[in-house]
Amino acid sequence: ASVPGTRDVVNLMRLQRTDLDLGIDTEKAALFGVPAIEADRTVRLAVAGLAAGTYREPDGDEYDITLRLPIGARPTLDLLQSVQVSSLAGRQVPLAQITDPGFRTTASQIKRYNRERAVTVTAHPATGYATDDLTRQVLAKLDALAWPPGYRYIAAGEIEARSESFSGLGVAMLVAVFGILAVLVLEFGSFRSMLIVFGVVPLGITGGLVALFLTGYTLSFTSLIGVIALVGIEIKNSILLVDFTNQLREKGKALDDAIAEAGEVRFLPILLTSLTAIGGLMPLAVQGSGLYSPLAIVIIGGLISSTLLARLVTPVMYKLLPPAIEPAALVEALPAGEPQPA
Repeated sequence: ASVPGTRDVVNLMRLQRTDLDLGIDTEKAALFGVPAIEADRTVRLAVAGLAAGTYREPDGDEYDITLRLPIGARPTLDLLQSVQVSSLAGRQVPLAQITDPGFRTTASQIKRYNRERAVTVTAHPATGYATDDLTRQVLAKLDALAWPPGYRYIAAGEIEARSESFSGLGVAMLVAVFGILAVLVLEFGSFRSMLIVFGVVPLGITGGLVALFLTGYTLSFTSLIGVIALVGIEIKNSILLVDFTNQLREKGKALDDAIAEAGEVRFLPILLTSLTAIGGLMPLAVQGSGLYSPLAIVIIGGLISSTLLARLVTPVMYKLLPPAIEPAALVEALPAGEPQPA
């Protein structure tokens, strides 16, 4: 509760239950021949009362008959001074001879987690505060406490849910990346083309992370889903540019001319595609939802960076790693039976 930004703090141990502890001296009780259970029963009879039966009126209504001492006001510890307990021999023993009564605080309820006693303390972030920042502040204060032996804490809530989600998401991301690489190799039949197409991925991811930082969001589960979606959109745009460059080279264009023409012709469709996606995601980004806004912001930031930077990076990578493409026009112009050019 002392961390600014927390609200609705629930601590089940904040209000403890107060019980009456008789403090029975077992040795004295044994000397007087008084069982401990008899002392408890007598005190309950005196203070709270015991059910002795029911009373039924002529109209059919029933009432419980409770037997207890005649207490006119609220019972106090002084009342127990006048209570006597029956021994096994039938003698009356003053309760004060065998007890030292007092009030003791105890837990209102006892919960267990994996067979260990556990207390759950929960809180919610206030408007305008990030859950991750508040959690780090709370954990820092918990680490500074002097924990007694046998006591420890476990950070649950969003941290636990995030770790469980990320553990399965990492495998999914690896499968998605290797699947994309396999599709690119099958489509182009060249590792060089695959590397050129995949070269835009770091540009988009960097832009998405920068957008998250500027907007104040953290790398959550939904933002990672946005990264996966961003990779697919980036690769689609890069495929358009690389495939068109390969087509121009097949038609007999020189390497530099094919790169320049493909960049000019395909840049406008790629730009319009990115602007369309950004416009569609803008309502999600500006609504301030902690669940969906990070996803939209990652995609928007990644599209902006990849669209602008890929205009320079992809042609340079194509120039440095040109795929081996044979002009189709040259092959068709050769007479039949004449050896192919090296």
